Amino acid sequence: MFDTIKFETLENIAVISLNRPEQVNAFNVQMRDDLWEALEAITIDTNIRTVIFRGEGDRGFCSGADLTEFGTTPSRVIAREARYARDIWALIRALPIPVIAALHGYVIGSGIEMALCCDIRFSTTDAIFALPEVPLGMIPFAGGSQTVPRTIGRPHALDLLLTGRRISAEQALGFGLIHQTIPQEQLMEKVFEQANILASLSPTAVASLKKAVNRGIELPLEHALELERRLCININD
Repeated sequence: MFDTIKFETLENIAVISLNRPEQVNAFNVQMRDDLWEALEAITIDTNIRTVIFRGEGDRGFCSGADLTEFGTTPSRVIAREARYARDIWALIRALPIPVIAALHGYVIGSGIEMALCCDIRFSTTDAIFALPEVPLGMIPFAGGSQTVPRTIGRPHALDLLLTGRRISAEQALGFGLIHQTIPQEQLMEKVFEQANILASLSPTAVASLKKAVNRGIELPLEHALELERRLCININD
C-alpha cells in the first residue's frame, strides 16, 4: 500500500514502521506523503487507541532527512515549502491518543524530531542520537529548534544542536530525551506492553489530558489551570 512505510493495526493499536532500511529509514518526500495518509487514517479511526512508531532494519530508527532531496541546492527552499504543505509533525502532536516511539540504532536529525512529537520514547541501550544540521550548514526544519529545548532544556539543547555531536542512549536518558532504555531483544515486547496499558484507558480522559498538557504548557499558570478546570468539567458532564 505504501512505498516507504508499513502500516498495520493490531486490535486497537496502530503500528507505523519506517521502511527504507537500505537508507537507514532516511526521511524523504515520499515518506512524508505516506505518513500523511497513514496519520489521516488514524485520525478518523475511532477504534485506534494507541500508535507506535518504529523503524525497519537493524541499522536504525531513522538516519535523518534524505540529503539527496532535502539538503541540496536549489531544493532546500522547495523542501521547506513541501514540509509546511504537509506538516506531519503537527499531525503527530495533535493526535488525541498516546503515541509511542520505539527507537533503535541511529536516531539522527529528523529521527529525533519525529520521536519528540511522540508522547513516550523507548530506546534500545545501543542507540545513537545526534542533530547534525548546523554543522552541515542548515538548521532543523522539523521543529527540532523548538521541541529539543522544550524537552531537555536550553543548555543541553544548544550543546547538541550547535555541535551536532553524537550521544549514547544512556546520555539521552540522562538528558530526558528518552524515557527508558531497553535491550534490543526486549524492545518491542516492552513497547507493546505499554501500548496495551495505554489503549485500555478512557479515550476521553486521555484526549483531555493531552490537551491540558500540550496547550497548558504554553499558557500562564492561571490560564492553564482554567483550561484544566474546563476539561475536567467536560469529562464529568
